[in-house]
Amino acid sequence: QVQLVESGGGLVQAGGSLRLSCAASGLTFSRYTMGWFRQAPGKEREFVAAITWSGGSPYYADSVKGRFTIFRDNAKSTVYLQMNSLKPEDTAVYYCAADQLGTRPSVSWSYDYWGQGTQVTVSP
Repeated sequence: QVQLVESGGGLVQAGGSLRLSCAASGLTFSRYTMGWFRQAPGKEREFVAAITWSGGSPYYADSVKGRFTIFRDNAKSTVYLQMNSLKPEDTAVYYCAADQLGTRPSVSWSYDYWGQGTQVTVSP
C-alpha cells in the first residue's frame, strides 16, 4: 500500500519560511518523479514544483521560482519543499505526489499517488 504523508505546514507571516516534507512508503521511491501541488480555496489544484528520480533538473511554477526549492533524499524516501519569502497568495493546501513515468511533471493527472495534504497559511 502506497502512502505519501506530508508534514511541515502551518501559519507563517509574509516573508517567512517553511519546509514541507513528504515521506513515502510502499513504493520504490528512487524510481519516481515527485511533485508538489497546491490548492487554494475556490481554485483549482496547481503545479508548484517537481523533481526527477535522480534529483536533477527540478521544475518550478513561475510563481514560485527563486523562492521555493524542491529536493529529495532517496535514502529516506522523502521529498522536501523549502519555501522562502512566502506571500499571502501562497496560502493553500499543499500536496505531494508520485509519478512513475515522469513524462509530464507539471500535469496533475500524470501522477499515480497523492498525499492527503498539509495546510500552509501566510498572513499579511
